[in-house]
Amino acid sequence: MSGKKESSNVIRLAHGAGGVLQEDLIKFITKNIPFKKVNNGIGVEELDDGATIPLINYEKEIVITADGHTIYPLFFPGGDLGILSVCGTVNDLLMMGAEPIALTSIIIIEEGFEFDILEKIVDSINKSAEEANIAIIAGDTKVMPRGSLNEIIIATTGIGIKDKNIQVLDNNLKPGDDIILTGSIGDHGTALMASREGLNISTDLESDISLLLDIYNILELDIKNNYIHAMKDPTRGGIAAALNDWANKANISIWINEEKIPIKKQVNAICDMLGLDPYNIACEGRALLSVDPKHSGNILNKIKSTQIGKDAEIIGEVKAENPKRVFLKTIVGGTRFVDMPLGEPIPRIC
Repeated sequence: MSGKKESSNVIRLAHGAGGVLQEDLIKFITKNIPFKKVNNGIGVEELDDGATIPLINYEKEIVITADGHTIYPLFFPGGDLGILSVCGTVNDLLMMGAEPIALTSIIIIEEGFEFDILEKIVDSINKSAEEANIAIIAGDTKVMPRGSLNEIIIATTGIGIKDKNIQVLDNNLKPGDDIILTGSIGDHGTALMASREGLNISTDLESDISLLLDIYNILELDIKNNYIHAMKDPTRGGIAAALNDWANKANISIWINEEKIPIKKQVNAICDMLGLDPYNIACEGRALLSVDPKHSGNILNKIKSTQIGKDAEIIGEVKAENPKRVFLKTIVGGTRFVDMPLGEPIPRIC
C-alpha cells in the first residue's frame, strides 16, 4: 500500500521549532517587508530577541518583543500556559538589556473551552505579571469555531525601555568572551514531554520556567557598563540553536566544555529513552551570557548568589578562528561540532 507523499511546498511543525527550518520560514515571511526598522534601531533583519525604537533627542530607546504561545498540555509540571506567556515575553525584553514596563495580550479561544480552565490561565497571567511588576495595558480576545483551533492560543507583545548606550545584542560577542549558562538545560522540554498522554514516564522533573528578573536586577550595573555583550534565553532549539545563532550573527566561534554544562540526571534519562539531544531541547528559565573575561568571575558569582542562578557555570569561550561554528570539548578529550538543529524535537512546548 502506498501512502501519499507530503509536498515539500507546505509548512510543517518543524518550521515553527526554532531551528534551520524556522529560519527559512521567517525569511519567507519577512523578505518583502518594506520598512524593517525605526530610527535606525534594531529591526526585523537582525532577528534578535526584540526590536528597538531609539527616541529622538532622548538617551533612551523603546524595546519591543512579540511572542505566540501554543503549548500542550496547557498545564504541565512546574507551570502552565499563562505563566509561559508572561515569562517568555518578559525574559526576551531582559535579554535585550531592557527594563520591562508593559504587556499586551491576545487570547484566541476555541468554542467549547471551559470557563474554569480559562480562569486558571488568566489568574496565572495576572500573578506572573504582578511578580514581574509589569502592566497589562491592551489586548484582544477572539473565539474560533469548534475544531478550527486546539483549545487556546495566547499572543503577547512586551514593551521595555533601556539606555541607548547599552549594547546587549546577538551580534555583539567578542573574541575572548566567557560564556555563562545560568542553570541546567532541557528541564522544560523533557518535563513537558514526560507529562504527555501515552508515554507513561514517571519523574519528579519540573519545567525550569521562571522570570529572569533576579538575574537582570543583580547584573544591572554590569549591563549598563557593557561588561555583558550578549544575553539569550535558549528556548526553541535549546542551547544548540542559541549558540549557533550567536556564532553566525557575530561571525565568531564558540567553544563549550561538556563537563561544565549542567544537566539533571532525569533529563539525561528521558533523553536517552526517547533518543533526544538535551542540547536541542527548550529551556524557559535559563540564560546564556557572553561576558568580558575580566569581569566574568564577578558576574558568575553574582548570578550564583540568586536562587534561580545557583547552578550557573562558565561553560566556554568565544574565539575568532573557525567562525560561524560551535564546538564541544567532550569529556573524553575529543572535539565535535554542535550544529544548528533542524527544529525543536518536541512540538508545542512554548
